[in-house]
Amino acid sequence: MKRIILLLSAMFLVLPQQAQNRLDILTLSGRFTPPQSYENATYPGTAQESGSFVGITVPVPITKNTIFYNSLNYFYFHVSNEASLPDGIIDPVNLHGFILRTGLVQNFSEGRSLQLLLAPRFMTDARGGGMDNFQFGGLAMYQKVFSSRFTLGLGAMFNTDFFGPYLVPLVNLDWKITDRFSISGMLPIYAKIKYQASERFQLGISHFGLTTTFGLNDPDYADDYLERQSIDLALFGNYNIARNLYVEARIGQSMGRCYRQYGMDQKVSFAMPLATFGDNRVLKNAEFEDGMFAELRLIYSIEIPE
Repeated sequence: MKRIILLLSAMFLVLPQQAQNRLDILTLSGRFTPPQSYENATYPGTAQESGSFVGITVPVPITKNTIFYNSLNYFYFHVSNEASLPDGIIDPVNLHGFILRTGLVQNFSEGRSLQLLLAPRFMTDARGGGMDNFQFGGLAMYQKVFSSRFTLGLGAMFNTDFFGPYLVPLVNLDWKITDRFSISGMLPIYAKIKYQASERFQLGISHFGLTTTFGLNDPDYADDYLERQSIDLALFGNYNIARNLYVEARIGQSMGRCYRQYGMDQKVSFAMPLATFGDNRVLKNAEFEDGMFAELRLIYSIEIPE
């Protein structure tokens, strides 16, 4: 029993939260969007994005205060076009991303903890390439529980993207403002403003934004990579359909969404969110317009002991 409580406590420190007393350990989702025209009508017809996501986490207690944390996320993105694009421009887009986070979570006295995680990525079009599609990354986070209602963590994530080194400062927040209103997330990657409408139903606003790059190994686009960006802002509703099983629907707007194709020799000196240094890359393709999206998620969530 002590090991089970330790395991759940570890998950509380490092997992995205469904509510302040629950943690998501398995998520399955699908993404749907309406067709959108290319900017300035560069290409004929429209482009349509779809995708899916699978996330699973397995923390393993080593000692009373030390956790070996493991999380694997899989992303799939697909973009189809009404008309054929020019030679050398990827069509259709099929991207697969595997992001692993593994390492140690060390708990200290007075509600303090430190996370040191390796975060390698395997980002590919699944047309070959092998280890050429591997990216090294890492994450460090110092966190403190200030009260039963407020926890704050500060850290950073680093990744060797195909365009060059990418650093993201992180703020991990869990704030129960009232018995019904709360805010949680790891900014600027994801966050939720939540309202507990009833015992089984929660609603609010969600945010998700992550820059990823994928190696292209199809012979028609060899020696290129694709950079995907999007900031997704949505309204969501989450309903408890069984004891530990939840279904969540999201509908919102993508902002700054892009699939940019570059030659593998096109790099930047250094990048951070909203700031890129030494960016003289030559873009090969045109971007399609932002638009609305809808997501449906099935979530397995475990209750956190008080």
